[in-house]
Amino acid sequence: MTDLLHAVRRHAEAHADTTGLARTAIPGLTTVRATAPSDLVYAISRPLVCLVLQGSKHVTMGTQAFPFTAGDSLLIAADVPTVSQITHATVVAPYLSLVLELDLAIIADLAAQMEAGAGGDHAPVRVEPTDAEVADTALRLMRLLDRPASVPVLQAQLVREVHYWLLSGRHGAVIRRLGWADGPARRVARAVMVLRTEFAQPLPVERLAAVAGMSLSSFHQHFRAVTSLSPLQFQKHLRLIEARRLMLSEGLSASNAAFAVGYESVSQFTREYGRMFGLPPVRDAKAARGKAQASV
Repeated sequence: MTDLLHAVRRHAEAHADTTGLARTAIPGLTTVRATAPSDLVYAISRPLVCLVLQGSKHVTMGTQAFPFTAGDSLLIAADVPTVSQITHATVVAPYLSLVLELDLAIIADLAAQMEAGAGGDHAPVRVEPTDAEVADTALRLMRLLDRPASVPVLQAQLVREVHYWLLSGRHGAVIRRLGWADGPARRVARAVMVLRTEFAQPLPVERLAAVAGMSLSSFHQHFRAVTSLSPLQFQKHLRLIEARRLMLSEGLSASNAAFAVGYESVSQFTREYGRMFGLPPVRDAKAARGKAQASV
């Protein structure tokens, strides 16, 4: 994967923002670069695959830990809460990865045309060696970026090809479940879309169950099975992650951030923030800014 590493390095060095992310002209395709180990990053990621090309990273979901390094691909096949940290990166050998958000419509279309593969572990987060065909198609996607006129003409077929090889490879069994149009994963995904859009508003679970087309009891069961959280916990995670971003990136006070994400009680916000991030909001923001200034 040497050629893919060089292609990702070139793009990341030319286009990465202050956080190390460099979005591309191809929707859903992003390069990541870091020159030092990172702090813990809390997120609820959309379904994606991450090809690590240099350095190493550590991701946890609940009590499960997933270390991975160059040559590995991380699959996140559901909207699940993760805590990640880049563990090995230097100026000379930065951490470099390529991230592609999975397209559920493409998966559904391909799965309908392909023979069913063998069953297996359906855990929503998993790490496997990157399949050669996936890496090869990813390289051709990156090379399109050097010829901007080719992107609108060729990107769709190459993105589709990446999904085909993912379905054919080591991650195929769990990705295929995302293509079941009426399966629990897709139904829960509809409710998750509402949660992501309206997390700052009160959201009765009855409304979310109706969006998913499930009874209340079935919705609770399948939502937790897919995301590892209850709907209320999922909404709380979204609120707290966004509140932390508002404090760190936009300089909001803890109280203003709390109200902005839907909390009515600052004291409740402070308690729940501390449980999730390990420090009360004011101390956490101060510590994060101190680390950022020290690194500069």
